[in-house]
Amino acid sequence: MKPIIEINDFSFSLGNKVILDSISLTVFEGEYFSIIGPNGAGKTTLLRCLMRIFLGGKGVINIVEKPLDKYRQKELAKLISYVPQGNSRSMPFTVEEFLMMGRYPYLSPFTSFTHEDRQAVKDALVLTETAHLANRRLNTLSGGERQTVCIASALAQGARIMLLDEPTTFLDPKHESDILRIIKKINREHDITVVSVTHNINNAALHSDRIGILKNGRVVFSGSAGDVMNNIVLENVYEKSFGFVKHPGTGTLIILPEAEKP
Repeated sequence: MKPIIEINDFSFSLGNKVILDSISLTVFEGEYFSIIGPNGAGKTTLLRCLMRIFLGGKGVINIVEKPLDKYRQKELAKLISYVPQGNSRSMPFTVEEFLMMGRYPYLSPFTSFTHEDRQAVKDALVLTETAHLANRRLNTLSGGERQTVCIASALAQGARIMLLDEPTTFLDPKHESDILRIIKKINREHDITVVSVTHNINNAALHSDRIGILKNGRVVFSGSAGDVMNNIVLENVYEKSFGFVKHPGTGTLIILPEAEKP
């Protein structure tokens, strides 16, 4: 497999606080790669550095074999899309208008949207099963609908890499399941590389090709999803032990929820 993101000995600080400390990770083209770890591990910061929301840092980040700092912003936007953590804020636009904004990397000053732009938006609405929401305003959508529309917008952007920061946080089980299914479909059927930050270890194990674990700003594990689900790895990261059971549908080991004896 060919690397699409290469992070070598990268460190980043905010003020005097080191957030990322000598990070080295490789993500391969077409891969579904999840990043897990405790709160404050640096997971969201890493995504924001990849998107250049946070600038600076020491070390090397290559995107498609080219240093990150050598890209113009529009050029980078054609390669990487970003879905931030879900929240209650929304803009006064319709869903279709919001998706059209995702086509900005392909526009020049004073140009209008093309047939290709409109087709990309239409295709994204169909793939994410949100076409029926096209004329709805964002502020009328439920949290799950809004998060799915954000994924549709990232898809309409036409990038080869999709970064997702806690894509299912605060969602009910149905919307969580729907969004995970759509992300998997985007990855498998459209060969888009997915990098997803999540606190849900089970979801990471069930859906990812590989998993990276951050703790205190450092990479403490990077490998196959199957190799994560044991206490040799997880107890070291989360400072607690876990119980495991095989998923009845896939046979994948998942974490058994804890329960006190009655």
